[in-house]
Amino acid sequence: MVGQHKKGFRIGTLFLAILAVIQLFPLIWLIDFSLVESDQLFTSGILVWPNPFRWENYTRALLESNFLHYLFNSILINALAVILVVIFAIMASFACTRMHWKLSGVVSMLLMMGLMIPIHATLLPNYIIFSKIKILDTIFALLIPYVAFSLPQGFFLTSSYMDSVPKELEEAAVIDGCGVYRTLLIIVLPMMKASIATVSIMTYLNNWNEFVMAMTFLSSPDWKTLPFAVLEFTGQYSSDYAIQFAVMTLSALPAIIIYILLNKNITKGVAMGAVKG
Repeated sequence: MVGQHKKGFRIGTLFLAILAVIQLFPLIWLIDFSLVESDQLFTSGILVWPNPFRWENYTRALLESNFLHYLFNSILINALAVILVVIFAIMASFACTRMHWKLSGVVSMLLMMGLMIPIHATLLPNYIIFSKIKILDTIFALLIPYVAFSLPQGFFLTSSYMDSVPKELEEAAVIDGCGVYRTLLIIVLPMMKASIATVSIMTYLNNWNEFVMAMTFLSSPDWKTLPFAVLEFTGQYSSDYAIQFAVMTLSALPAIIIYILLNKNITKGVAMGAVKG
């Protein structure tokens, strides 16, 4: 039995190792192609050994484009989207799961229905609306849809988790004289740290590399986000593909680092909300 158990463990470990390599290969391929010259990309091999390593590709990606400006825009827009989604999701969850009013079920259903609507299916109507209210090519043209389409997922996670918070704690707070807002801030929020972290991370990751809406609603470089940096090295007749791979690598790094550091929070928040809710 012990021998069979060890054999099964080794097979499982080998399978997971192969699966990990497959999952990581796109990242390896991206980094590999960012360190070569553009003419070395058109080879028969899947990967190319850089000879020599072209670290200056990253220098050019940073200095010969608006990369830092687009990076600032991406960080600002995503930070605002995360903050607004967390605030709206918690307030909506508290209103629908704790407060008794006639339309709470209808509002919950409408918010959950947002999960079934693809974000890019609203491009044309959003463009027409934004054009009429004159917010095209502004930060609001991205912030509004990012918040709107991240809110259903945030509401689902926070409401599921909020159902697990004992109501007796809130009743005790009300007896002690706490109002609705004070009860939410002092009693409920400290118990929802895992859920809030999960919503924040997933909202950030979902919106970080979004390009189609940004391409549709933005025309000037004032509020363009990080994916536009790739286009800076695309010409009408030729493109510097190696630099583009360097830009894509730099663009992916923030999301990868955040996911690696906070992966446990994502798993914990989703699992706790699913089990307790």
